[in-house]
Amino acid sequence: MALPRPIPASFFGMVLGLVGLGANWRTASRLWGLPAAIGESIMAVAFVVCAVLTLAYAYKWLVHRAAAIEEARHPVQCCFIGLVPSSGALMGIVLAPHAHGLAVAALLTGGVGQVVFALWRFGAMLQGDRDISTTTPVIYLPSVAGNLIISAAAGLLGFPSWGILFFGVGVFSWLALESVIVNRLLNATPLPPPLRPTLGIQLAPPAVAAAAWLANTQGAPELMVQAAWGYGLVQLLMMIRLFPWIAKQPFASSYWAFSFGITALSGSALTMTLRGLTGAIAELAPVLFVFTNLVMVVLTVGTVVRLAQNKLLPPTVAAAPPATS
Repeated sequence: MALPRPIPASFFGMVLGLVGLGANWRTASRLWGLPAAIGESIMAVAFVVCAVLTLAYAYKWLVHRAAAIEEARHPVQCCFIGLVPSSGALMGIVLAPHAHGLAVAALLTGGVGQVVFALWRFGAMLQGDRDISTTTPVIYLPSVAGNLIISAAAGLLGFPSWGILFFGVGVFSWLALESVIVNRLLNATPLPPPLRPTLGIQLAPPAVAAAAWLANTQGAPELMVQAAWGYGLVQLLMMIRLFPWIAKQPFASSYWAFSFGITALSGSALTMTLRGLTGAIAELAPVLFVFTNLVMVVLTVGTVVRLAQNKLLPPTVAAAPPATS
């Protein structure tokens, strides 16, 4: 009997999208009186998916160690490993209303894992000898996305002094990396179709940064938070403009790269509206909420279909030079 195939770390992107959607519904229930049970049900699904993926990823390291090491050394796929501690920290947000102690434990575990992974992965990248064609928005994951997720979870669990520290790391890393990524996209060879859905990560930093700041502050949203949100909205419009080019890659799990940025953009608009903001963002909030739910339905249905077809696991990406370690 053949052993189950190992999952890629990128599958944890599903957890980020589901938690983001659940957070949207939690806020929408407070803002518009929508059923709170919907948000909690989505959070429960996210918890189960995270638990299953964590067991599957542990199985990969125990039984398919060579594949796990190969992934860790790959110059692109390695960065997705950062989604593992990020998902753990997000379980703190899932559990927060129900078991504060367990939520804090999840945050602490995810936070420590995030710091260790970011120092290991980004430290290796800074040693150079990278092919510029392997530079994609995926490199946001170790130093930007993970730190902003820890920041948001820390703020929501009552640790804003720590949340602001992680916020600073995430935002300044984003500002340092964005021009590097845009330069690669402008001047190097086009992304191959299997990697094009990872462009969805490009819209996450400004949206998640806004969400993280809101989680660590109170009162009316500052102008710079609104400005960052606006930049995230433009990134979403750019992804829509590029979607025919991205969609040359048939549906795969990699399309979940869009989910966290979209849910963060919608969720931060809802939060700002809940905190009394009026005007453009408040007017766009219900439109984005509906759009976000439609996108998540498409991603979920597509994933279930691919799973039923036994085509959810991605094909092997073309060999790339090993990452410096």
